[in-house]
Amino acid sequence: MPNGSLDKWIYCRNDNTTPPLEWTVRCKIITHIAKGLSYLHEDCMQKIAHLDVKPQNILLDNDFNAKLSDFGLCKLIDRDMSQVVTRMRGTPGYLAPEWLTSKITEKADVYSFGVVVMEIVSGRKNLDTSRSEESLHLITLLEEKVKNGQLIDLIDKKSNDMQAHEQDVIQMMKLAMWCLQIDCKKRPKMSEVVKFLEGIMDAESNIDHNFVATNEAHFGISGNVNSSVPAVASDVSGPR
Repeated sequence: MPNGSLDKWIYCRNDNTTPPLEWTVRCKIITHIAKGLSYLHEDCMQKIAHLDVKPQNILLDNDFNAKLSDFGLCKLIDRDMSQVVTRMRGTPGYLAPEWLTSKITEKADVYSFGVVVMEIVSGRKNLDTSRSEESLHLITLLEEKVKNGQLIDLIDKKSNDMQAHEQDVIQMMKLAMWCLQIDCKKRPKMSEVVKFLEGIMDAESNIDHNFVATNEAHFGISGNVNSSVPAVASDVSGPR
């Protein structure tokens, strides 16, 4: 995959001379990620939860066709199982709230996908320690901006093309917010995400604009929050 991983193209760094991606290219990448996850969740004999969806694990070819990679943390889920109990696995910043219970479904990938979509449209990392405290965490900032009607502030400012497609980008943010619902049952299936991206259906309009669980909440998973199993180093993927 000659263009490497997605993070090299969307994070704006001072030493990065790569021009910002155009809106149509970002849309294509988002659609390819969605189709890959839809295949894993709904078309395989067993559901496959990737559990480490992040830009570093999305590879790009010469034409910016995107492919999911690094299945080292994935989990098989039988079709007759609604959920699976497993140790926490993934990357900090992309973990769905229900990991606190250690009972997850493939919808954990949907939450991670929502985080990646926000990174793609904003051109920044989800957790960026180089920023001020109030803008350190992208998803917390998203909560603030949507409640104040300021979503436009999150559009990648280094791209004139992104600014020109303001309304389309905001619609993509609404898709991300649908995927970021704390209650996993309120998140879309990835096949529904694909339909949205292909213009076949609209995003859910009745969504909760709280995306980060700050206390014991209803995650849409049955079970006791206190039953969580601590993560071990081999299950948590660190940044590169």
